[in-house]
Amino acid sequence: MTMERGLPDDKTVRTALALAVRAPSVHNTQPWRWRIGDRTIHLYADLSRHLESTDPDRRDLMLSCGAALHHLRVGLAALGWSTAVHRLPDPSQPDHVASVEVSRHTPTDEDIALAAAISRRRSDRRRYSSWPVPNAHIRAISDAAAREGVLVYQTDGPARATIEDAVFAASQVHANEPEYLTELAIWTGRNVSADGVPAKNAPVPGSSDPSYTRQFAAGTLADPVSTDESAGELLVFGTSSDDPMSQLRAGEAMSAALLTATAAGLAACPLTEPLEVSHLRTIVRTDVLDDNGFPQMILRVGWAPIAAGPLPETPRRPLDEVIDPFDRAPATADRA
Repeated sequence: MTMERGLPDDKTVRTALALAVRAPSVHNTQPWRWRIGDRTIHLYADLSRHLESTDPDRRDLMLSCGAALHHLRVGLAALGWSTAVHRLPDPSQPDHVASVEVSRHTPTDEDIALAAAISRRRSDRRRYSSWPVPNAHIRAISDAAAREGVLVYQTDGPARATIEDAVFAASQVHANEPEYLTELAIWTGRNVSADGVPAKNAPVPGSSDPSYTRQFAAGTLADPVSTDESAGELLVFGTSSDDPMSQLRAGEAMSAALLTATAAGLAACPLTEPLEVSHLRTIVRTDVLDDNGFPQMILRVGWAPIAAGPLPETPRRPLDEVIDPFDRAPATADRA
């Protein structure tokens, strides 16, 4: 694999890609592929990993790719390379998510702190403690998302109740959809796998509050005992449009917010299940965003209880499995 004429050396590129693939993705499907050119790194959506029942609009898939793109940007910045990103560069190839050009850059303290957070970040689906999240942390998370072109809505009172009701209602809708339950069983509760949600990272069924997280099957993660039903914050990420570009930018904002939260020592978990159900997404748009935007993701953020042990790292596929030779096209819609 040649890294001449514009890209750093092979080791640097692979190090950056190893950080990129640590990004969160729906059910840890890791729906991305990478191709390395002479001057650019290309990101493609791997449509063969699209969850058709869970994610009928491919919103979660695009969010996942956006998170990987931002992780790549963060990794390269910490390694001394700034990025110029061309998003969705070819209308004839909708699975071509981005082309990334690089140039020399002096890493900042923030670059290094965010890159260091990548290896520590976990999706913490357990209950959170009742300790309040300081406003300064919420502002930092909101500012990180805003730099990616996404607005963050902090919920309380009726708006928070709307989100909690929508999360619970979505779980009830999905509980009666055999195709959804099949996908859930295939991709979660795994014990030995390079993808999917491991059983050790999912709470024991029924132990976590259904108002806060998707109910995975076959989880083995112990959930600290808590009677606080309002722990943590629920932040809604909204965009002015609802096209693939907006969804991609929302994924980048999700990554920026998660890394900012992790760097601050907070626990966090993206929630997308209520936005996968059309009528519930409309309710969130109307009652929480006041019809001023389109909800793309909900971020639950707070403090893990003192009694909560560290979460294990979720697996990732070997890097060589997600890098394509430049003369071989990734999966397209016709072949998905």
